[in-house]
Amino acid sequence: MDHSLTTWLILLVAAFLGGGLNAIAGGGSFFTFPALVYAGVPAVAANASGTLALLPGYFASTWGYREDLKPPVTLTMGAVIAISLGGGAIGAALLLTTPDEMFRAIVPWLLLFATLLFAFGPWLLRMFSGNAREGEAGAWLQGCTLAVVSIYGGYFNGGLGIVLLAAFSLLGHSSINSMQGLKNLVSSVLTAIAVSVYAFGGAILWKEALVMMLAASVGGYFMARVGRKLRPAFVRAVVIVTGSVMTVLFFRS
Repeated sequence: MDHSLTTWLILLVAAFLGGGLNAIAGGGSFFTFPALVYAGVPAVAANASGTLALLPGYFASTWGYREDLKPPVTLTMGAVIAISLGGGAIGAALLLTTPDEMFRAIVPWLLLFATLLFAFGPWLLRMFSGNAREGEAGAWLQGCTLAVVSIYGGYFNGGLGIVLLAAFSLLGHSSINSMQGLKNLVSSVLTAIAVSVYAFGGAILWKEALVMMLAASVGGYFMARVGRKLRPAFVRAVVIVTGSVMTVLFFRS
């Protein structure tokens, strides 16, 4: 697919911002997905290619939280990885079987859900953590919840981080650093298998994805270095406003 210089610049800036936001708050898909759609990429391919572009940031984030990484009380780390792989693969396969027009119709609702969850995420986390105790959810409930969220992440990556954090809090996790480490690991695993399924199904536009991957990696590193100087409320506001604008635009398109 041929693009103008302006379109390439939009894709690069979107990937840079997406990688940066994922490094400090999440919500990178709010930039990469709409930019690819604007560039004329079909919705399914835009979701798949944008997910690949943001993949390196998940691995870097997992490594950054390696000291805090531990599995849920009732599940082994092997079970966490296996469930994440299975759920991510199922979600990706569902995406590949969704007609592009149908997915385009679903996207505004997914964006709305992700934006609302991101906006009210802190309140939900406080509510859930205030009513839960570490390890109170059994292995079956932990596994089923993780599987459902992994399927969502394999199907549509938007808002995945806050969905995982909310789920872990609901299931009784109390250590935010442990939750962050587990969130990054699950995101890495399910996104990696989802990208593999996308590639097998021919849904990825490699030229766009690889160029955006480089920009996203630079953005992630840059924002990881300077993000500590930004007010968290400001970063969250940027993500929420961006998600809201993109949701409205996709509902009107």
